[in-house]
Amino acid sequence: MGMLEPQFFELPTLELTEKLLGKIFVHVLPGNVQLKGRIVETEAYSGTGDEACHAWRGKTARNRIMFQKPGTLYVYFTYGNHFMLNIVSEPENIAGAVLIRAMEPVEGLQFMQEQRGTTLTTNLMSGPGKLTRALAIDTKSNGKNLFNDEFFLENAPSLEENEIGTTTRVGISKSRELLWRKFILNNPHVSKGRVT
Repeated sequence: MGMLEPQFFELPTLELTEKLLGKIFVHVLPGNVQLKGRIVETEAYSGTGDEACHAWRGKTARNRIMFQKPGTLYVYFTYGNHFMLNIVSEPENIAGAVLIRAMEPVEGLQFMQEQRGTTLTTNLMSGPGKLTRALAIDTKSNGKNLFNDEFFLENAPSLEENEIGTTTRVGISKSRELLWRKFILNNPHVSKGRVT
C-alpha cells in the first residue's frame, strides 16, 4: 500500500502509538533481503510528564536522538543484552518516541528464525528485544530514519477502535499509572508480559 511519508509521523506521541499498529516495518539488508514485521504492540514515551522516559531530565548524549525529527529511529541497548527499537515522535527538539514492543513476522521468516534460534513463529518477535534480533537491528541503526532504502514503513489499513487494547506499560518503575501501551487484541504475537 506504499511507503508512509514523513507527515504520518508528525502526530502527538500518544496518537502515533495507536496509528502505528498494523503498519509494516521494513528493514532491507545488503543483497536486497527484505525483513518485514507487522507492528502489533507499542508504548508511548514523552519527555514531558513521564518519569519513565529517557528524556525526562533533558537532553543527554544517550537520548539526543529522541529530540530529532519524527520518523527517526532511536535504538538503545538495555539489560545487558537487548536492543530496543523506538520511532521518534513530536516536533524536532521536543522529546518523544514510540517503543515498538512486538511484531508479527511478514517476510524473511527463515532469516528471523536463524537470528532468533527458534522456529516458533509466535515467539520470533513477541517482545522488544526479540524483534530487534529478528530484524538485525542494533545501535548502528540509531539515528537513521524511515525514509530511505534501508528502513521504511509500509502502509496498511487502519484498525477499528474495538480491535485495539490499552493498558499501562510493561517493565517500568516510574509513571506506571499511565495507560500508554497499545496492542492488537487477540493477536498471538503480542508480548506475553500483559495481554489485558
